[in-house]
Amino acid sequence: MSTNSTEKQTMLNAISTINAVEGFDPTPLAVGYTDLNTGEKRLRLPVMIQVAWFRLKYPEGRISIKVKPSGNFFVADAKVYKNYNDPVDSYLAEASASRGPLADKPTVSPREWAQTAAVGIALRNAGFGLQFHAAGESFDAPAVDELGQLVPAPKFAQDQAEVLPEKEAPAGAPLGMAEDIPISDGNQEPPMQTAATLAEETPLEKAMKLPCPASKYKDKTLGDMVSLNPGIFPWIINKFGEASELGAGAKLICEHAMQVTA
Repeated sequence: MSTNSTEKQTMLNAISTINAVEGFDPTPLAVGYTDLNTGEKRLRLPVMIQVAWFRLKYPEGRISIKVKPSGNFFVADAKVYKNYNDPVDSYLAEASASRGPLADKPTVSPREWAQTAAVGIALRNAGFGLQFHAAGESFDAPAVDELGQLVPAPKFAQDQAEVLPEKEAPAGAPLGMAEDIPISDGNQEPPMQTAATLAEETPLEKAMKLPCPASKYKDKTLGDMVSLNPGIFPWIINKFGEASELGAGAKLICEHAMQVTA
């Protein structure tokens, strides 16, 4: 190994100590991908691992997300805080991301996709995954034409807001399911959608709003459990059965999680 290579590796080792958590090494959890420009095999840290790492480092931390429609795509803004009680402007890092619908992926919510992307970038900006070639979601999707699509946003009843509660500390070290969203390999333009179409709830969104049946989480929804305690979904399915609304909703969320991580 040359002197330059040795020095480079030393610097990379130093970078890997950023946000170090005793007993946790994210490297085995990184996934391989191929650089579309060079064909080189690289490693990327998925968003769900970034979130888990953040929870281990800051058990009382908060990930704040706000999303709003703009033309035919959604724009999400994410901020990460060391503590859920930190003032609004006292965040570790922030990021924005915009995503639109994909014609060949009708089950993928552009709103959720934008949220996932924003969280991944914000966590990367906060140092969670800097030792990898990439951290966050995949980057080979067609870029949204943000400048060409800046038209007045449709009026929704209300903007989607926080992914996590503002005033409550999340449980320590949960592993979120908000993984990378599958992307299109083609160049087909996503169709324009009206405000009414975008506002319609999908079965997954309805499932996310179902109340959690566990007494410990009596004020939470199944959507909250994705971040707070994803291990509860198999218990719900077994206890209430797939034929029940709760069981079917829990199964749908699990199937969605497996689909987006495939």
